[in-house]
Amino acid sequence: MELRRLGKSDLKIAPLVLGGNVFGWTADEATSFRVLDAFVDGGFNAVDTADVYSRWSPAGGGASETVIGNWFKAHGKRDKVVLMTKLGSEMGEGMKGLSAKYMVEAVEASLKRLQTDVIDLYQSHRDDPETPQEETAEAYERLVKAGKVRAIGASNFEPARLKSALDISAAHGWARYNSEQPLYNLYDRAGFEAGLQQVCIENDVGVIPYYGLASGFLTGKYRSEADLAKSPRGRGVKRYLDERGLRILAVLDEVGANLRATPAQVALAWVMAQPGLTAPIASATSVEQLTELMGSAALKLTDQDLARLDWASSMELA
Repeated sequence: MELRRLGKSDLKIAPLVLGGNVFGWTADEATSFRVLDAFVDGGFNAVDTADVYSRWSPAGGGASETVIGNWFKAHGKRDKVVLMTKLGSEMGEGMKGLSAKYMVEAVEASLKRLQTDVIDLYQSHRDDPETPQEETAEAYERLVKAGKVRAIGASNFEPARLKSALDISAAHGWARYNSEQPLYNLYDRAGFEAGLQQVCIENDVGVIPYYGLASGFLTGKYRSEADLAKSPRGRGVKRYLDERGLRILAVLDEVGANLRATPAQVALAWVMAQPGLTAPIASATSVEQLTELMGSAALKLTDQDLARLDWASSMELA
């Protein structure tokens, strides 16, 4: 398995990250255990979650971390996993943001749920304009020095804010953001490519985008409004059902047919091939789904394939 270095950190990850947003939500604990086992046994190593998963469901915030922690305890595979989690999204009244005080509370809560002594990649889930970036950076530095965190990353940051955070860390010699987690896939390209991609490349920041399959749309499962009822996530897919989205699916079908690959595999392989990208994040609610997704790491798209996909997803044709 090819391993890619995450930014300037010591972390090396396989080209596909397993998303933990479904654990304890649309995948119960037993199913989640099977998916996690299959992922690690398949030669992959990075698992991404967040303290807030799945606050929107009956399981509540912390559910995903709890499932992963229970899996570590039951199956003993902590040393085979690059563990990524996030903080900053609202967990309850007064429980959000990137203040130094809250970060200390949040990391301890995550460590307890995850049943581990250290988080490999601790990420700011979103920017916190109410807290000075110097305060957040210094707090991260203390967490790294205390051995609770190995490396840090950002998520959903604007280009200028990511760059200023990097500059602050460099000026003080503190731990720096070694990754950025943006929304990015064949359909959702504009936000990342408008400036954030260049900041990441110029500053050697690894990129681990979420929604690599556009909430499942790029699997080809949803091709009409009637298909939206197939999954609890269907409502989030409706916005992709336009002329551009259907054109992307058509080319995914075409490229996939030539390579004997599924649309999901082609879509993830496209992300893996983009400049500055380290590994897309994708989630699975069954071992069968996961096996399909893992196949993307072995898929090599030709220059012609990439050009066809770029054409299909071009905003100029929208």
